[in-house]
Amino acid sequence: MRDFRLCFLLLLLINFQSNAQEEPAETFMVKGKLEDGDKNPVLFANVALYSVKDSTLTGGIASDDKGIFEFPAAPGNYFLKITYLTLDEKIVPNVNVAGQHVDLGIISLKSNSKVLEEVLVRGEKSQMELQLDKRVFNVGKDLSNIGSNASDILNNMPSVTVDVEGNVALRGSQNVRILIDGKQSGMIGLNPAEALRQIPGDLIESIEIITNPSSRYDAEGEVGILNIVMKKNIRYGLNGSFTATGGYPANFGGSFNLNYRRKKVNLIANYGLMYREGPGRGNSRQEYNSVDTSFVYEQRSARTRSGTSNNFMVGLDYFLNNFNTVTATVSYRKSKNNNKSQLDYMDYDFNNVLTRTVTRTERETEPRTNLEAALNYEKKFDKKGQSLTFNSKYIISDETESSRYREFSNLDPAGIMQRAFNTEDEKTFLAQLDYIQPIGKDGKIEAGLKTSIRLLDNDFSVHQQDEQMNWIILNQYDNRFAYDEKIHAGYVMASNQFGKVFVQAGLRGEYSDITTELKKTNERNHRGYFNLFPSVHMSYKLKDMQTVQLSYSYRLSRPDFRDLLPFSNFSDSRVFRAGNPLLNPEFTHSFETGHLLNMPKGSLLSSIYYRHRLGVVENITSVDSTGFTTVTPVNLSTGDSYGFEFNLTYDPAPWWKLTGNANIFRAINEGFYNDKVLKSDTYSWTSRLSSRVTLFKSVDFQSSFNYRAPRKTTQGRDLAMYFIDLGFSKDILKGKATVTASVRDLLNSQKRRSIVENAGYYSRSEFQWRARQFLVTFAYRLNRSKEKERMDNKGGDNEED
Repeated sequence: MRDFRLCFLLLLLINFQSNAQEEPAETFMVKGKLEDGDKNPVLFANVALYSVKDSTLTGGIASDDKGIFEFPAAPGNYFLKITYLTLDEKIVPNVNVAGQHVDLGIISLKSNSKVLEEVLVRGEKSQMELQLDKRVFNVGKDLSNIGSNASDILNNMPSVTVDVEGNVALRGSQNVRILIDGKQSGMIGLNPAEALRQIPGDLIESIEIITNPSSRYDAEGEVGILNIVMKKNIRYGLNGSFTATGGYPANFGGSFNLNYRRKKVNLIANYGLMYREGPGRGNSRQEYNSVDTSFVYEQRSARTRSGTSNNFMVGLDYFLNNFNTVTATVSYRKSKNNNKSQLDYMDYDFNNVLTRTVTRTERETEPRTNLEAALNYEKKFDKKGQSLTFNSKYIISDETESSRYREFSNLDPAGIMQRAFNTEDEKTFLAQLDYIQPIGKDGKIEAGLKTSIRLLDNDFSVHQQDEQMNWIILNQYDNRFAYDEKIHAGYVMASNQFGKVFVQAGLRGEYSDITTELKKTNERNHRGYFNLFPSVHMSYKLKDMQTVQLSYSYRLSRPDFRDLLPFSNFSDSRVFRAGNPLLNPEFTHSFETGHLLNMPKGSLLSSIYYRHRLGVVENITSVDSTGFTTVTPVNLSTGDSYGFEFNLTYDPAPWWKLTGNANIFRAINEGFYNDKVLKSDTYSWTSRLSSRVTLFKSVDFQSSFNYRAPRKTTQGRDLAMYFIDLGFSKDILKGKATVTASVRDLLNSQKRRSIVENAGYYSRSEFQWRARQFLVTFAYRLNRSKEKERMDNKGGDNEED
């Protein structure tokens, strides 16, 4: 922490020195107006004034909302340098200030077709962008995303799958890191599956899929990183958007996203309110045979998860000058779920004769609160691309699950009453310092430091009512779990372009200091380890329309808090999912090569990848002679995965757009558990095909088909899954508003079906988390018409550059 204090003081000193120059007493105004090739004003371009004598920077400003710039200058001979993200750099010579104001008139800037380190796959903002170490998917025009939540949007991303319980997987693995705006966030919280359902999709700008992250990113996430980029506008004046959603089963919400920009200050605010009901159902059959006993029981389940969530964020960008910016944000989320479920167990004897029916009901409340504050500072230098940034964040979260259970049978109508309490509190502090130094024309060196401190406290207990109606604690389900995590990291990375070849290499070091403790039983476990994580990325431009990429990274996946927690949900009295405090991290070597082909009517991105994993964590199912099932994660095996993936975009006609993606892979896992060899060797694939048709220039119709093939596991197999989404949208109010109607899972077929087989044990289950959903959404844009391709191609939303 002392190092970060010194770095922060250094930042303040640099800023002080950069602003400590005295302005001459006699000054005159230099002004002008910037326009692009289409006579449109160029907003927020950097206008810098340099002395002809020694090329030192003497002044400058950013152009305003009309493309006009005006700033003071002392008498002398100067030249102007004007830079903007997607326009050619402009030099204006012979700017002579001599006793009067200087009006340079209209200055025209030309478009720049070269985009360094990035290949734009589609001009339309809602399509995919391929960058050196990630793919960016703008979610705007995928109609099935409108009115949905973050979990639904991720489920529509190529390479990403979300199962019926909300668990997110990338290329078939759930060891994926989920970030918000590139950083760890309390919005994800202790239960990512549930938290993602609480984030309104209307507040999301894009999803970044990073399958082989470079060293600038945390090493966490065996299979990669999913970065959710939230909306943030910095256009001049007041502008934004408003969205309202209604649907069946109950899905109601509204959101707004506003910003107000005046010269040095940009104010940001967004809010999302959502109420949802998610009915689900399932069934299963369990069979157990041994020398001593045998049993068969079937289970039917019906549940409804409902709740309200509020997400609010306010922020401030303060532009001290062209080179120094301070950003402060505060976000707050409050939600409350009210869940109810009913489980029916049918017990059969060896002759398949029904002997008993048991019913278990649950009523649960689940309030959550999350508060996080962030303070960021960015300094740019005279040299293009040189920057220094400092980011800090403090997060406070708390969540309380309170459940009441009643279990009775036809043989015992009185039954039993139980209750469970699960309180989870979290505090997190993050601080990060990054520096970029350009080298030569296309090279640069990057370096950074980061520290993360995360403290979690979980208090869990289960009580049962005795015959005197007193609540008695069940000791085997009563404990307090503390999780203290401190991670300190540093990285250095260099990159350069050599003709058609671009190379980037980096090394990241991370020290992990993790302590877990069961306080009521005095069980303590400390882990401390240091690891180096190299990464290499290369790209080669074969022709104007083709690019090849190669990459390697070494990564780890630390056990999640819930994977370590030795007690969990008590909803099912016959199936208990417990964590394992002794879990070790997984380590992964990841290799990938990709080929991008741009065609006149589309593009094809193909990738081949290989992952070698050590200490693979898998959930092991075990059953005792009474029929009680326990599911526990263990470091089971070594794993190898081979895969081929492609993403295709093709426009058969100007009014018809097709997108398709598929991930075909082989996964081999082998390990030992209780002196038994557990092995799986499976071939499987996932795919999505989407078609969007535009009629009458303002009406869009989209259909998409998703398929997940069956796959083997170390203890059984998962069966196939498929679902169809449809969407329809129309622009109204002269393009300022859009109405969208959609249906998710048209055939009500999105169900998880699995089979588990061990010696003497067989289980078959089917579960649907949420039924078919109908949605209608109205979106209105304030002081903004619908974004056109021309503005998207010119980076109209990236004025900060």
